[in-house]
Amino acid sequence: MRTLCASTLIGEFFIIGFAGLVAMKDPDLSMTTVWLVSGIAMLLCVLLCGMVTRPGGVALGWALQLALIASGVFVPTMYFMGAVFAALWWASVHFGRKVDEAKARFAAGAESASSRADAA
Repeated sequence: MRTLCASTLIGEFFIIGFAGLVAMKDPDLSMTTVWLVSGIAMLLCVLLCGMVTRPGGVALGWALQLALIASGVFVPTMYFMGAVFAALWWASVHFGRKVDEAKARFAAGAESASSRADAA
């Protein structure tokens, strides 16, 4: 799960940076505010890469997805991009857990086969 979720988060890192560039064109937003918010969100993406398997990591990832969708208020394209990345986040979590379960079953099977071979 960690690899899939981290890949999604790194993609979001770049999308948030590009959205910050687009948001700078809005005369109602100050450049400082745009880069402060974008920078915090980008930093959160990087930190979540390491926290995704810890308790609350997936929940923080969902919070980031909601914030990404909500950023569509300032950059309308982010409604679409946020929805796309929310779907990717769901797929990363869902299929990542399935892969982790399959790896655990494979490791348990290999361990039991090894112990049977040692007993014989």
